[in-house]
Amino acid sequence: MRLPARTDRLGAARSVAGVASGVVAALAYAGPPPLTLARTFTSWRFTPGVATTVAALGGGYGVGLRRRPERAGPWPRGRTVCFGAGVVSIALVGMSFLGVYDDTLFWVRAVQNIVLLMVTPMLLAMGAPITLLRDLLPEPARARLSRMLHSRAARVATFPLIVTVVLTLPLLVLYLSPLYELTLRNAAASALAGLVLATTGFVYFWTRFRIDPAPRADPYGVTLAITIVEMIGDAVLGVVLWLGPLVAAGFYTALSRDWGPSLRNDQLLGAGVLWIGGDVVGLPFIGVVFARMTREDHRRAAVIDAELDELEAARPAAPGSADPGDAAEHPRLWWEDDPELSQRFRRR
Repeated sequence: MRLPARTDRLGAARSVAGVASGVVAALAYAGPPPLTLARTFTSWRFTPGVATTVAALGGGYGVGLRRRPERAGPWPRGRTVCFGAGVVSIALVGMSFLGVYDDTLFWVRAVQNIVLLMVTPMLLAMGAPITLLRDLLPEPARARLSRMLHSRAARVATFPLIVTVVLTLPLLVLYLSPLYELTLRNAAASALAGLVLATTGFVYFWTRFRIDPAPRADPYGVTLAITIVEMIGDAVLGVVLWLGPLVAAGFYTALSRDWGPSLRNDQLLGAGVLWIGGDVVGLPFIGVVFARMTREDHRRAAVIDAELDELEAARPAAPGSADPGDAAEHPRLWWEDDPELSQRFRRR
């Protein structure tokens, strides 16, 4: 007769234990609420460091445009738009849902990092901030800036091989070392990592676009080769994260997130962002490089044509020269006097 009562007590104890464990699990998670489509638009937070950076960059650029002397010529509106978009991207990374969920979801942190490395610095570099600074400086300071930008140290630091390593190494070090988990646990480390990514990205795009004065004038073919190497680096990192062990598993497990993708699927999504996202961002960069390469070729051809026209006009007519009508019928082309092209395309 005592067995049923004992069984009832055991069942009640198990029920209480189950409820208690559920309550403990619910209380253990202290992060933001489940990420939904609506919350990607409504989740915001104020981050003093990000706000200060945005105000400094945007305000400084705006003040520079207002104080820029008229003698420097008109400032292209596209540059202002690009720089403004770069500043906005910093605000979105740090204060939108990307900033709210960056310590909760692996893939969100991956989006942050790829934007800071590839998108933000590309937009800032297209805004030509160094040119704007040069226009504002007095002549002695401008000369010192020019000497610094074209110094031997600057040329060595922006050598293509070094720039390639600088672009591809930060993400590999970040994700394949304990540094990544440190950025999750320490706000200062996270801010420093973001600054390093944005700075290295800016150095790359600044030296490759050459919209601003740059230490080197390497052929654009070298830039395209660096881009291919960078894409390979993204692929290597993506494959390692795809097939390798969980990164910062201790942190994400202790977080006890009870919604969204599993830890493994979360990392798979992040690996795809770093791999495919980096390649997708590289497409507009290649487009800009081709556009600038074409523009420089046209500008160089126009300069050569003008110089050859001046030489032709200054050349005295030789005695017994052919009829001027023949010269008008068969004018000399600019490449006929170019040492590299005249032999290849010599008129028969």
